[in-house]
Amino acid sequence: MKYLLSALLLPGLSMAAILPDSIGAYQRGAVSQPTLDNRPLWDEYGLKNWESAAYQNGKAKFVATAYQLGDTTGALAAFDWQRPQDAKPSTAGELSAETAAGLLLVHGNYLFSFSGYKPTMPELDAVTGALLNVDNTALPSLPGYLPSEGLVANSQRYVLGPAGLQKFAPAIPPSVAAFHLGAEAQLGVFHNRKGDLPVAIFNYPTPQMAIQKAADFEKLSGAMAKRSGPLVAVVLSPPDPDFAERLLSQVRYQAEVTRDEYVPTRRDNIGNLLISAFVLIGILLVFSLVSGLAFGGVRAYLRRMRHGQEPDAMITLHLE
Repeated sequence: MKYLLSALLLPGLSMAAILPDSIGAYQRGAVSQPTLDNRPLWDEYGLKNWESAAYQNGKAKFVATAYQLGDTTGALAAFDWQRPQDAKPSTAGELSAETAAGLLLVHGNYLFSFSGYKPTMPELDAVTGALLNVDNTALPSLPGYLPSEGLVANSQRYVLGPAGLQKFAPAIPPSVAAFHLGAEAQLGVFHNRKGDLPVAIFNYPTPQMAIQKAADFEKLSGAMAKRSGPLVAVVLSPPDPDFAERLLSQVRYQAEVTRDEYVPTRRDNIGNLLISAFVLIGILLVFSLVSGLAFGGVRAYLRRMRHGQEPDAMITLHLE
């Protein structure tokens, strides 16, 4: 019976709570797992756990929802998807957006949504400080290659696989995107007087893969593609080809090379090692000399006080 009870409780224990008991003066009510819209897309983002709860302080109420994703990239993709169309950038975090009565915030691989209240920075610090298994790896650099000219606010979408591509850019076949090669994509919509223009930038592990995939993208009907390093920028059936050409020309890959170079310290210099050894020997010699003089002086003083008798002299019986 004991083992059966443990087995029944184990799934509940493995799903650790994300939301705290209180946020500022607000106390948490019952916690639930809301129904997810487009579960395959959440799975593609690496969703591990999610929960929602109502918080109340007197008559004031708000709802908080938290999602634990697989990594920071999944959190970025979920943030782009869940961000309201009328949201504006917030100072609450590197990835945060707010509306008149709500806040969307990414902390590591966690996504938080607050509806009806915008917590203060100390309250947010208390919420994020209690999180477990936080992934603090750097965010992908691909969103930075999206041009800024004419970009429609909050139109960015980060795509990690076929489910995201089907939802946000269904005109591009997943077989052409080839996510099995390790590709990721950044999407954005650009406004032009002749019509809005969706742009997709795919990132591949190597430039050689990008060269091959650029040729595949160009085979799509009405497609314009440009490769820059491991990046392939794609526009399908642009209403204004000249505007599309200007956008594609702004996608330029800039390689960043970093070297892990060991910088020698003073401890690696054999000369400094020898000097330090001689200094230590000198210190030990001075200590021995001072200790010997102090010990001899104490013995001489005690002998004088006892009229020439050694303080620890051996007692002899002169039995001869």
